[in-house]
Amino acid sequence: MKFAAVSFVLALVISATPLIAAETPYSPDWAEVAPKRVIQHPASDGESLVKTIAALQPGDQLVIAAGTYRVERMWDIRVSGTAEAPIWIVAAEGAQVVLTRSDDRQNIVNIGQGGAVEYLCLSGVEITGGSHGLRLGRCREVWIDRCHIHHTGQVCLSANSADTSRLFLTRNHIHHGGGHGEGMYLGANEGEFIMSESVIALNHIHDCRGSQGDGIEVKQGSWGNLIAENDVHDTQYPCITVYGTAGKPVNVIERNLCRRSDDHTMQVQGEAIVRNNVLISAKGSGFASTDHQGKTVNLQVIHNTIINAGHAFSGGSWKGRKGMVLANNVLYSRDQNALHFANGKDGVVIAGNVIVGHGPKEGTSPGRGLEDFTKVTWDAAEHDARPTAAAPLDRADARYLLKTDLADRPRTEAVSGALAR
Repeated sequence: MKFAAVSFVLALVISATPLIAAETPYSPDWAEVAPKRVIQHPASDGESLVKTIAALQPGDQLVIAAGTYRVERMWDIRVSGTAEAPIWIVAAEGAQVVLTRSDDRQNIVNIGQGGAVEYLCLSGVEITGGSHGLRLGRCREVWIDRCHIHHTGQVCLSANSADTSRLFLTRNHIHHGGGHGEGMYLGANEGEFIMSESVIALNHIHDCRGSQGDGIEVKQGSWGNLIAENDVHDTQYPCITVYGTAGKPVNVIERNLCRRSDDHTMQVQGEAIVRNNVLISAKGSGFASTDHQGKTVNLQVIHNTIINAGHAFSGGSWKGRKGMVLANNVLYSRDQNALHFANGKDGVVIAGNVIVGHGPKEGTSPGRGLEDFTKVTWDAAEHDARPTAAAPLDRADARYLLKTDLADRPRTEAVSGALAR
């Protein structure tokens, strides 16, 4: 994926809806398994669709005709496939399939609330209205792909009522949730429910407001997840918020474009690798990290480009903590600190960063300003953060040099930031 085309590419993949969701680098292992039986569902009422889905068997593919399907009661999809015979629920090619209801007393669609569901794909449908748009319960190997979820009474997509694993949430267009207003709410507070070994990739998430309004929020204790290549913008809370893993394998947050938050652009507590992201414009800090439901430990922030009027980077609880690395980033602050450590930086590895703004000089070298990028503005109206030929960004520390950049291009020079020259 080329960086300059991130938003355009996301729009293209969201608008196209094949009968079976096309495989991506982020798809489940069973993505290309062909159906054993194809069932055409003609335009009808919501109750007819509910009954048809409830009768699906492993290997079935249900192709839904265009129409608006209203379901006025609690709807919980409980069918499961197998690795050799998944169940596919997809919109017909080119069809607008809308799932909705007349009030917000129930979620539009639940999957696995009353029992375990696995090897199920829901693709290409539009979900709007209700309380939660889509709520995932006891789900494993469930793929939600190319769905359009918007204007809901509460969070657009949630997986916070049961433990989940191996979810694949890809290429969805999500916006304008109500209530707390999150785009995706994954896991639960204090590790009550945990999402593990899941993929959240290639989603376009925006206009998350409500009383909170994170774009993507991954709660404490959720572990081993990949959050990659998402385009998240115009949020009330951070575009991406990730807590710690409570000692489990780390989360990886990479190649995301995040911009315009009324809070921090990205907030990560710890136990994560944060690499090759572009973060621009927040009322708070570009990147923020502090203790929250757990300690800030084992956090690597490497090869990111962070541009903000306020603090670019803010570490609230990094002093003396195990495994803290801030390396090879571009950290530009217009008015405040490029690096801000609220309680000190003893024990933190700081290396290869290029900075504009105040902050420690150790492990940093000066940049010039926004002229170091192809076309970037402080408010993120322009966000092409590819470095110009004259940008003094060739300061990356070889110990932390990544092989590829945000656009998956080889790094042939030791250039700091998310994008190679």
